[in-house]
Amino acid sequence: MGIPVHELAHARAGDKGDTSNIGVFGYDDDSYQILKKELTATHVENELEEIVEGSVTRYDLPQLNGFNFVLEGALAGGVTTSARIDTHGKSLSYALLDIEVDHSYDC
Repeated sequence: MGIPVHELAHARAGDKGDTSNIGVFGYDDDSYQILKKELTATHVENELEEIVEGSVTRYDLPQLNGFNFVLEGALAGGVTTSARIDTHGKSLSYALLDIEVDHSYDC
């Protein structure tokens, strides 16, 4: 069974050059445990492969029930060179929140 990440967490995006940085924070401990297992860097990379040209790295932030995802090559060159409408990549946090994860087990 899939559930969109936005039912388990909120997110915030930032940028540096051609790299997007997305913080994802579970609403509670149970949500964090589901995300820890299911929302891997590989899963995010596969789901956003049409947007992210480089690698995706996940850094765990257990004290905050969260993660920091670093998406390389996600901004078509960055703010000063990108022809995209969203040059800062703020909408990438919403794309990540729409990813579905399995939640059919007990935490």
